[in-house]
Amino acid sequence: DLSIEAGDFVTSSGASGSGKSTLLQLLGGLDTATSGQVLFQNSALGTAVGLDDYRAHHVGFIFQAFYLLPTLRAIENVQVPMFAVKQTGDSRAQRANDLLCEMGLEHRLNQYPNELSAGERQRVAIARALANHPSVLLADEPTGNLDSVNSAKIIEMLIGIQKKRGMTLVVVTHENDIANSAPRHIRIRDGKIEA
Repeated sequence: DLSIEAGDFVTSSGASGSGKSTLLQLLGGLDTATSGQVLFQNSALGTAVGLDDYRAHHVGFIFQAFYLLPTLRAIENVQVPMFAVKQTGDSRAQRANDLLCEMGLEHRLNQYPNELSAGERQRVAIARALANHPSVLLADEPTGNLDSVNSAKIIEMLIGIQKKRGMTLVVVTHENDIANSAPRHIRIRDGKIEA
């Protein structure tokens, strides 16, 4: 069993194939458990809480590979999750603009992903993850494609976002420095939680 309280900052580490990403996918409603259940606010995901609604309104995802749409500009990429909720085009554009400015990318709003550095792409991905005001932010190896300087900046940014918004942050990582930056660190081995 694993309990994560609202507003917690938790990191998870373990060897490749240990189950870290699977845990994140279960927490994010991208996958369903073969046994047991995942609860959000004491309600079971997939039954009492619809997965589409849960992902659209409560969870933001940040991935190692960014997953930005190559044919969309930065400001358009950030707006993509907002199509799942009722918002006007103007409010989507304003929200995306505000988030990209918060990420220090006010000068890169109209760039395509291939025109951005890896660090800038990850900041666009973070802005996109925040688009729908999630209460839970899940990051799967968010620094895996970055150099050490950008890795430190991204983790500092995520910690700042978590504190400022009071949201739950779960980060999967292979990096000890990042794993130890959280008040709570979970180790996973062969699909089991060790600590």
